[in-house]
Amino acid sequence: MQTSATDHSTPAQPRLRGFTPGASNGVSWNEMICHRPYLVRFAQRKLRDAALAEDAVQDVFEAVLSGRASFEGRSALRSWLTAILKHKIVDVLRRHARFESLDDETGEHAALDVACPQPRPDEVTEQRILLARALARIEALPPGLRETFRMRVLEEQSTVSVCRALGISEDNLFVRLHRARKHLLS
Repeated sequence: MQTSATDHSTPAQPRLRGFTPGASNGVSWNEMICHRPYLVRFAQRKLRDAALAEDAVQDVFEAVLSGRASFEGRSALRSWLTAILKHKIVDVLRRHARFESLDDETGEHAALDVACPQPRPDEVTEQRILLARALARIEALPPGLRETFRMRVLEEQSTVSVCRALGISEDNLFVRLHRARKHLLS
């Protein structure tokens, strides 16, 4: 039995646009696809999402097949594919960072959360409640302690000016402040 020159006994390589086995890219589809399981595992470890990992690996193959990346043989094929994959992973993270909810502190992308220097609304409410309670406790102090505490602590007047305004000594001022703080803590 004779075989013609066009008969191939090996499985046919896929004919994809921009990809010619053995051409300038120097890598065949079979050589490239045998590294797929490793690349998928690598991407899953980095992205922690199987679907995103699969997409990133497909982007690598698409880049190679479309000719945007060409293998020059200066490194191992797996290293070259992994380097392309790392760039694709960064692209995926950037793409998803735009849409990631900043309120999702327990999500899988918690590392992407941005710290805001301003308090959250619930923290503001809590602070207002605490401030109202503190002011109510200050108003409940005896008049002499309340005036001393208000002038020295809340209004931040100097010790000399508070003593002069209330007609008391420095020692008496510090005793009153101590007693006011003790009442507020009890």
